[in-house]
Amino acid sequence: MKKLETSKAPGAIGPYSQGYVSNGLVFVSGQIPVDPETGTVPEGIAAQAEQSCKNVGAILEAAGTGFERVLKTTCFLKDMSDFAVFNEVYAKYFVSRPARSCVAVQALPKGVLCEIEAIAEAE
Repeated sequence: MKKLETSKAPGAIGPYSQGYVSNGLVFVSGQIPVDPETGTVPEGIAAQAEQSCKNVGAILEAAGTGFERVLKTTCFLKDMSDFAVFNEVYAKYFVSRPARSCVAVQALPKGVLCEIEAIAEAE
């Protein structure tokens, strides 16, 4: 088992890690749309979905894999009316068309609009 850490994605804001590689799989913790360089959150669902995807990608990269190897995602939306816009952005990144669950939640950390977690094959 290998713990993943990269400065290209936001650091954990609680008692968890960015991800792990274990038994040929990469487990990426839920990524909210915090810019790792500035600590800021962009406005709007499109920009937030983009940043969340970039953060997932940075952790996949740290594991030596990429979006094309993602098997499963779980997506959390603050408002299900953002579903279509979220999907447009998501589709640009998750080219493997992984299995997915997408649910609306009452609230997310830092008041963000979305969060994405992923499971991928390790290289």
